[in-house]
Amino acid sequence: MPLPLIYHDDYSPPFPQGHRFPMDKFRLLRDHLVDSGLTRDEDLLRPDICPADTLALCHCPSYIERYLSGELSHEDQRRLGLPWSPELARRTVRAVGGSLLATEQALQHGLACHLAGGTHHAHYDYPAGFCIFNDLAVIARYLLETGQAGRVLIFDCDVHQGDGTARLLEQVPDAITVSLHCEQNYPARKAQSDWDIPLPRGMDDADYLKVVNDTLGYLLALYQPDIVLYDAGVDVHQDDALGYLQLTDAGVAARDEAVLNHCLGRDIPVVGVIGGGYSKDRHALARRHGILHHSAARVWQQRGLG
Repeated sequence: MPLPLIYHDDYSPPFPQGHRFPMDKFRLLRDHLVDSGLTRDEDLLRPDICPADTLALCHCPSYIERYLSGELSHEDQRRLGLPWSPELARRTVRAVGGSLLATEQALQHGLACHLAGGTHHAHYDYPAGFCIFNDLAVIARYLLETGQAGRVLIFDCDVHQGDGTARLLEQVPDAITVSLHCEQNYPARKAQSDWDIPLPRGMDDADYLKVVNDTLGYLLALYQPDIVLYDAGVDVHQDDALGYLQLTDAGVAARDEAVLNHCLGRDIPVVGVIGGGYSKDRHALARRHGILHHSAARVWQQRGLG
């Protein structure tokens, strides 16, 4: 069977042209993966909407209701940075469902990738930084509550610290939060992950890859998690508008393959979500996000999975 890939047409709803969040990147990523021959549209797995009680494992029920009904305060709208619409609300809960489906596929087959996800700035009762509900934290709590995992490790390589994830899981000892991020970047006030690895501006491929290999070599042996949730943000790329690191396409691909091979080499299932990436050239950005899926497909084939 092919590498499980999860996508839904809801992911790129109508959106104001010129907005700095690239909402069309999800559709363009799907187009790129189909055009490059990695998958066919009919082979992509379509998720259901995430149930409200699953979201409520990490989010305040009244906040969930306020967002879904379009009743966020002005302050919350400012923190979020996205204009509300019914289509965006549906997209938001559908995407958390997509991360859940990707996780179920990874548990079954060893590896799966989402064409969205990684909304790691969302907090218990308010949004932030383009993130409304925190799929990484929700999945971790869901796996632990349902007994599908005894320990979950979140390996977040987005260039921005996963502050929402850290705070939501701070009191959950079996959810291990790891954040590799550019130290001088958003958010200005950092949270405390279980493991924070702050990186200097301008870090290149070789130095970054050494940190990834050293960190995973140590932490996977230390914690022996039942699954790894991997946030493969491409805002570490040298051409990203919000990044400040200097990774190339080859460096991002080497990072992704290293993470997947570290996990699978220890028989730990791993699910990839795309995380952040920002560029005015949306097609280039879609190709950059697609590095995760192409890297995963190579690892899938090399390891004879499926």
